Amino acid sequence: MEAGTSPHQPVQPIPCRCPCCRPRRGGSDALSRRQLLGRLAGVALAGGAGLLLPRRAGAEDPAPPVEQARALVLSCIDFRFVEQEHAFLARQQLSGAVDWVALAGASLALTGFPHRADARAFWDQLQLSRSLHHIPEVILVDHQDCGAYAAIHPEPFFDLQAEQEFHARTLRRARDQILAREPQLSVQLYFARLDGDVVPIPA
Repeated sequence: MEAGTSPHQPVQPIPCRCPCCRPRRGGSDALSRRQLLGRLAGVALAGGAGLLLPRRAGAEDPAPPVEQARALVLSCIDFRFVEQEHAFLARQQLSGAVDWVALAGASLALTGFPHRADARAFWDQLQLSRSLHHIPEVILVDHQDCGAYAAIHPEPFFDLQAEQEFHARTLRRARDQILAREPQLSVQLYFARLDGDVVPIPA
């Protein structure tokens, strides 16, 4: 040991010569620790060290995904029908491919009952769904034993067919209102029953 030196003197690190730390022209001598970690983390998240290889001639970036939903669904808020409606959409190959609005009464909400704000909410959401997700279709789903409908039809229905037809008239009016504003859209009408069926309402 040379005179005047301490056995506890810190050892000076040997400068790193890897590409990440090599001095850059016109800039600082090396990447900061934060820059280096950020770069390495980005490589790991993006799929590994293969991204460090040069891009092959003619290689192109993949096309961005198309941000398009296949439909806007309007249903009632009734919790009893949520799983049933999801299962119905799955059978239509629409799982995970729809925008969804839930308002008490479903089609009845478009008439402004029980609240005018419900109709405004639907039209606002329809415009957003059209502009952001480019939907080609609207699916309206009413259901049996609807409390919102009971407010305008307090007497019990004679049978299920009579109840379904009462809903069908409002569903058709709702469809006509949508087509009057957005004639390029397709509108499908359905009625969900307590037995689990979701039946189409003919035009």
